[in-house]
Amino acid sequence: MTNLDARGAATGTGDRSRPRAVLPALCATQIISWGIVYYAFPVLNPQITTATGWSTGATTAAFSLGLVVSALAGIRVGRIIDRRGPRAVMTAGSVCGTVSLLIVATAPNLPVFFAGWALAGLAMAATFYQPAFAAITRWWAPDHVRALTIVTLAGGLASTVFAPLTAALAEHLTWRHTYLVLAAILAAVTIPARTLALRAPWPDAPNSPAHTTEGATEVERSRPFLLLPPPSLSRASRCTRLSWPSSRSSWNAGTPPAKPPGPSASAAPDKPSAEPCTPPSPAAPPPPPAPRP
Repeated sequence: MTNLDARGAATGTGDRSRPRAVLPALCATQIISWGIVYYAFPVLNPQITTATGWSTGATTAAFSLGLVVSALAGIRVGRIIDRRGPRAVMTAGSVCGTVSLLIVATAPNLPVFFAGWALAGLAMAATFYQPAFAAITRWWAPDHVRALTIVTLAGGLASTVFAPLTAALAEHLTWRHTYLVLAAILAAVTIPARTLALRAPWPDAPNSPAHTTEGATEVERSRPFLLLPPPSLSRASRCTRLSWPSSRSSWNAGTPPAKPPGPSASAAPDKPSAEPCTPPSPAAPPPPPAPRP
């Protein structure tokens, strides 16, 4: 009972499947990873350009390259985490981040500087919010919102902690030595924290019904649908993707679905209701001319 209560105090519940060390470790490592890999650069960039003679545009482009690499690598990282869990990915990301900062700190020219930030992009993809959120969502589901909020708020402290810390180091050290110190902090804290705290068994993904759009595709290929005017066709295509089962029989019969009833009487009178997502009815034919006397 004591062990269960301790787990509940740490995670907000008494669920034994939720490892109690994960949440504090993710909070601490998010602060350090974001603060060192991401927020230290804008603080040090003026000193970098002054000391090296590289243009601000060039150094910023190198940092932006890291962000692009992070976005591209995130797809593959997510698939690996989904199958194997976050421990190996996030630990490798900490190692990768440390090596990338060492490369940046010792870069003799711009190509090596760019290479260091490209490697830092891989570290971002493997250590920032996305893998942390994936871990929390799997371990804490379905009551994961509170844990996600805690990690998000903790990560928001990264700039508050490391921007002034980086500036203080830069007052006494060169930008290269400052990055070396930050790399040592990153390695000393995040590598053991992720290795030890994320070793809990990785639960299986919950089963969820597969989403299909076969019915919507059938509706969009029907003759009445294709005879709609272009503006109505665009709007109707979006609507059928959202609610094709209720409209399928109507389209097959050759008539657009009936307009749904308006808002109930219990709805607030001053709150505008959303426009119903149904294609417009075909225009009525003009009345016949009146006979001449």
